[in-house]
Amino acid sequence: MDNSHARALYDATPDSPDSIDSPDTPSGARIAPEEPRSVTTTRPARAFLQRANGTVSDHDRARMFGQKAVTVWLTGLSGAGKSTIAYELERSLSELGHPCYVLDGDNIRHGLAGDLGFTKEDRRENIRRVAHVAQLMNDAGLIVITALISPMDEDRAMAREIIGGERFVETYLSASVDDCARRDPKGLYAKARAGVIPSFTGVSAPYEPPANPDLSVDTARQSKEASVSGIFDYLRETFLMKP
Repeated sequence: MDNSHARALYDATPDSPDSIDSPDTPSGARIAPEEPRSVTTTRPARAFLQRANGTVSDHDRARMFGQKAVTVWLTGLSGAGKSTIAYELERSLSELGHPCYVLDGDNIRHGLAGDLGFTKEDRRENIRRVAHVAQLMNDAGLIVITALISPMDEDRAMAREIIGGERFVETYLSASVDDCARRDPKGLYAKARAGVIPSFTGVSAPYEPPANPDLSVDTARQSKEASVSGIFDYLRETFLMKP
């Protein structure tokens, strides 16, 4: 499939960035973020904390839901198709009765990470929070699909450690900067290249592609349907239980 067709598939549903690009939401509500606010977390004295364990096991939940819990961690540039792929995958799984949920970068910024700015430290904290939510949802037996740029390798490694390697599927949507810029309906890449939008991932802020992702999907050359199908087939073989 040529790139123009791929762009047409994704332009209808703009990607949801989670990093410094988050102010450039599909609604176009903000372009320039307010002064970033760093959040310092204070860890409580762990001597007073104990993990509580119920009597419902992972095996019990897997048998009840017909699936093994997993987090599909979609990473890629703004415009690579993360939100589009995430919600289409969610629909495909739901139609077959598999409980799942999308943690989208923009949605997280409206609540759970609403107090965070866009410094490197705050973006790392954003990913840490999302990873912990995904881990809790996995403990409940759900399939979680995250749609976040998560540009730094060390931050994705942190997410993998929090969630657990056996439940973490790093999925790289490998569309290039030029491909993403061509399918960008609001011209955010052009604005970033002109210096209007500062620290835009892939233009004026770094993106570190995964060296060894669990899955790699070329959304510039594959259709939306083919991209989702490839991820779904992997889940079916590895995490979905046969009826």
